Amino acid sequence: MISAQDDLMGHQLPTTFDHVASSDPAWVERYWYSGHRVPEGDIVLDLGMGYYPNRNVMDCFAGVSCEGVQTNFRASRRLRGSPLATEVGPMRVEVLEALRRHRLVLAQNASGLAFDIRFEATTQVHEEEPHFRRRDGRVVEDMVRMGQFGRYAGWLEFQGRRVDLTPDRWWAQRDHSWGIRAGMHTDETRPPTLAYPPFFYVWGQIQFEEIGVHLYAQERAPGRMFYLSGELVGRLGEAPLRRARMTGFAQRITWADDPLGQTIRSGTFEFTLQDGGVRTMEITAMPARYFLKGGLYGGMAGWSHGDDRGPLHVEHDTWRHDDPEVRRVARTLGDHVVQARMDGKTGWGILEYGVGKGYPLYQDIQHFPAI
Repeated sequence: MISAQDDLMGHQLPTTFDHVASSDPAWVERYWYSGHRVPEGDIVLDLGMGYYPNRNVMDCFAGVSCEGVQTNFRASRRLRGSPLATEVGPMRVEVLEALRRHRLVLAQNASGLAFDIRFEATTQVHEEEPHFRRRDGRVVEDMVRMGQFGRYAGWLEFQGRRVDLTPDRWWAQRDHSWGIRAGMHTDETRPPTLAYPPFFYVWGQIQFEEIGVHLYAQERAPGRMFYLSGELVGRLGEAPLRRARMTGFAQRITWADDPLGQTIRSGTFEFTLQDGGVRTMEITAMPARYFLKGGLYGGMAGWSHGDDRGPLHVEHDTWRHDDPEVRRVARTLGDHVVQARMDGKTGWGILEYGVGKGYPLYQDIQHFPAI
């Protein structure tokens, strides 16, 4: 069907913008945003929105974690009628100026979580290395992802509190991905769940005043990489950094004494860059962590990303991170706020991480799920 976007230049197919090149139901386009208060690292806000043109679905989530309490909001709608409106129930995402200014809104609703926030970009955009995989001859992943750093301004309400967000205290990061995305089914209420070979992975976005660090590393054993994408990016409006993409990566992690799951306490990352230089970054975990299962990553209680839940479906819940049953459901995948030190400078950002059974290091935490 014709939509407002069809009045713009840029068509890639002889059809309307609400169609994509592949009919694979795994085709998805997704926005993700995260932000946190600095220097305390005590509050983290996460939100995302997914567009599934071959499943006639758009869904979204938002959540806040503070002092070990996590509030989750989730919603889903059918696409047809307004296929490209980035809005699901009370939540919407507005691109005010591409690659520079976005607006994120969650209107008042039964969850008690609400916000009206502007994302203001501070750095140039990073484009990850391509994601392409086949399994048994079939393409199961063919997607691209871009990331960018920024600051938040606006207000946030949660758990009966109202917090004003100012750019000096609220640092943020976002990504935008599209294409065929591999499944990550970890919902034990709807078996079978996916089994993984041994691995360590870390995905992170960490921002300093002058540069940002994007990192995505996956390895079967220390130094045995099967995917690496990373780059140091400069500030918005300045000349791009030269030969600043990563060509090598090494890590050493110290784990927290957490009886309920995999939790980083601190670590050291070493990056080799295209120009031959080596940079070392020390990271320390901060209090706030948002478990992405609350946003349906991997599926939860029979609901997975892209599932048709009817014309409009909205739900919410509240988790305590010290509840063993919550942590059993939440698993490991989450956005954990960290403080970083590199080249004598201090920065903040988020890390996602996990260690799969059989990885040669960190065996004392491998009885917990890696994702």
